[in-house]
Amino acid sequence: MRLIVYAVANIIVSHLASAQTYPVHPITMVVPFPAGGATDTGGRIVAERMRFSLGQPVIVENAPGGNGVIGVNRVARAAPDGYTLVAGIWNTHVANGALYSLPYDLQNDFVPISLIAGGPYLIATKKVLSANNLTDFIAWLKRNPNTATAGTIGVGSPQHVGGVFFQNLTGTRFQFIPYRGGAPAMQDLVAAHIDWMLAFASDGIAQLRLGNIKAFAVTAKTRLASAPDVPTVDEAGLREFYLSNWIAVWAPRTTPTNIVTRLNAAVMDALADLQVQARFADLGFEVFPRNLQTPQALGDFQKAEIEKWWPIIKAANIKGE
Repeated sequence: MRLIVYAVANIIVSHLASAQTYPVHPITMVVPFPAGGATDTGGRIVAERMRFSLGQPVIVENAPGGNGVIGVNRVARAAPDGYTLVAGIWNTHVANGALYSLPYDLQNDFVPISLIAGGPYLIATKKVLSANNLTDFIAWLKRNPNTATAGTIGVGSPQHVGGVFFQNLTGTRFQFIPYRGGAPAMQDLVAAHIDWMLAFASDGIAQLRLGNIKAFAVTAKTRLASAPDVPTVDEAGLREFYLSNWIAVWAPRTTPTNIVTRLNAAVMDALADLQVQARFADLGFEVFPRNLQTPQALGDFQKAEIEKWWPIIKAANIKGE
């Protein structure tokens, strides 16, 4: 019995000592998408700044495939020692749970670290559309059932699921046109090959300023500083049609609490940096308020997003490709 107690005590002491000295070597942040996209760029912005707080580099590693499933699964199976993290988004940590049969549990196989930043979408239309505000646009859609076209970034994307939500709220019906990315979809909107789309703010604002598209509302509770003339959906008459593209960080489940606390502090310190905030602003993102940067806040936020979007995805019978 004494030997067993001694062995258990050694394990506990060793674990505590390891946690107290954490980190002793570089940390990997898995981005489950190719390099160059918004998730990759956002992850790198935070990772670069975290090294000042942690005393070790945070290395971003791209692991694309399966709409993020491959990279997220790698982190779900990693040792819960604080050395493997994942930068997740709405697709990976909300929608995929309803779109696919996953090899992990989105809510139980990860420990939340922190929300990082997010950005809303614009309800954007081709500039030659006869409507001049959101009410007119919805009326136009109702006069043209199943003939109007909406660009999306593929099946199950925020634009697709958000479009279904829009249909549910407004009683409209239109065709979804999938694209391989936001850039080609925006090109077709500017060229009037499609009628409208939910455009990520950073992409849409540039074209709005050039007069190439119209924007009837922003899918958020507050107006964008970069587009103050565009009303919120509440102001435009479509209350609570909120949709955002956000980034957050998770670790594998059972990661020790003190390591989670250390990682969260490093993220919060990074997000307090004005240069970091400016870099996110250039991407069309705003850093979440400090009270929403805690692990608890991320857990509550993810739960609320799942409860909102899973029923919409399942009711529409949307399946991942």
